Amino acid sequence: MNIVNRVLVVGAGFSGAVIARELADYGFSVHVIDKREHIGGNAWDFVDEFGFRIHKYGPHLFHTSNRAVVEWLSQFTEWTPYRHRVKAMLPDGRLVTLPVNKQTCEIVGRENILDVFYRPYTRKMWGVELDKLDPSILSRVPVRDDMNEDYFPDDSFQAMPSEGFNTLFARILDHELITVQLNTPFQRSMEPAYTHVLNSMPIDEYFEFCLGELPYRSVRFATFRLPVPKLFPTATVNFTHDGPFTRVTEWKNIAPHIGHPNFTTITVEEPCDYKDNNLERYYPVKDVFGSNRKTHQRYMKMVPSHVTFVGRCGLYAYLDMHQAVSSALSVARSFLSSLRSWP
Repeated sequence: MNIVNRVLVVGAGFSGAVIARELADYGFSVHVIDKREHIGGNAWDFVDEFGFRIHKYGPHLFHTSNRAVVEWLSQFTEWTPYRHRVKAMLPDGRLVTLPVNKQTCEIVGRENILDVFYRPYTRKMWGVELDKLDPSILSRVPVRDDMNEDYFPDDSFQAMPSEGFNTLFARILDHELITVQLNTPFQRSMEPAYTHVLNSMPIDEYFEFCLGELPYRSVRFATFRLPVPKLFPTATVNFTHDGPFTRVTEWKNIAPHIGHPNFTTITVEEPCDYKDNNLERYYPVKDVFGSNRKTHQRYMKMVPSHVTFVGRCGLYAYLDMHQAVSSALSVARSFLSSLRSWP
């Protein structure tokens, strides 16, 4: 069956790119737009003047146990094995392992774990006290009773795209039926020209905030190039102090290793409200009472039949990269399976 229809995909990140490719492979003419000047969404990367691959929007580490996602992405990239490890810097400068393992417990004291690692981080990252946050967020980094040092110990596949995320996205979108238009914000007036719109923009913005704004946390990044061979033993070091910064990433520690042997590039992160960072929305806020989720559900009931919302901002949900790919594949295949009901 070779049905050719025009479809608009809003957003060239993982959700938009995967959906665009699936629909194009099926025979749809797909127009992808993105308000940014690049493809790849928050996973976009580039190589700096010292040869280090930098992730502009913070470190993106690919990890999953979903073989279907790995197989799909492997059509467009080779992989370099990489197991992410994280240290936390205590106020006296000592480095301990995160997620908290047996050794970290012995150094810090199990009774102090919340106060040392979670309360300061929650206050900085989410702008609220620990008891105001949905407990499921903290469950992503559990305390362990072994000597594990991997940040994602349970995921069977951990690797980085050998030529970077930018190349991965370029290959996904390299299809004769896909056109990409950057620096192009979505407008409702675009919709009549397309059979369907798959939209990853913030759903509250689409509806002009008629039910209220959905809150997001954002991050400001500061990058420094230093004339030293290496600073840290791991790619990421979290801070436990009460200062504004949550963590630092040393890019040369992320495989595949490239760059100048006598220099290093680091990026420090400062969380903030998205309104204080050019409306860059990174993390939906899961409040303990679920009021934000209820607002999102009310918006979803307003979505017209020719529009499908996808991605982190469309679904108002935190999605790791493999989850975004899996969700996008499901949306694309559900959309294609619905064709039989079309008139």
